[in-house]
Amino acid sequence: MKKNVLFIHSAGTQGLHQGSSDLAAYLQDALGDEYNVSHPEMPNPENPEYMLWKGQIKKELSTLDGEVILIGHSLGGSVLLKYLSEETCKLPILGLFLIAAPFWGKDEDWQAQEYTLQDDFVSRLPQISHIFIYQSRDDEIVPFSHLDHYAEILPQVITRELDDHGHYFNNGAFEVIGDIKGI
Repeated sequence: MKKNVLFIHSAGTQGLHQGSSDLAAYLQDALGDEYNVSHPEMPNPENPEYMLWKGQIKKELSTLDGEVILIGHSLGGSVLLKYLSEETCKLPILGLFLIAAPFWGKDEDWQAQEYTLQDDFVSRLPQISHIFIYQSRDDEIVPFSHLDHYAEILPQVITRELDDHGHYFNNGAFEVIGDIKGI
């Protein structure tokens, strides 16, 4: 039986070779036939709204059976984490993988109430045995310090400090593939 993977993309245009499209294609190809990677286009990605994305995540999760692996890139990662801390997910989550995810509400330039996690969000997360967060030092959009913000609040998280992946991980993410296959 194939393992279910739900990939939530970044904000912005998601056409061919734009946004998270190359990363989503890479994940499907690298994970192979053992995995069913779903990567829906989120509502209005060029002007995203949390409530619309929340509704889409809920809809996508309702179509899956059994265990699920969740992957979020950039805004998709922070939205997934917020969703999981505020909503009920009935599916067992094998792993949560956040790639270049911004941490909203701490740094001056990253203030957006609709994406900011609640103070007690950690206690509200469902049981997730494997949480990984990846950040490249040369990310030109999300500051590398956001990885540290997550690590401070989520001590159980495994962080991967990377080089030469930029923000979009256009050259692949073999670290992510290794971690997914390792759970």
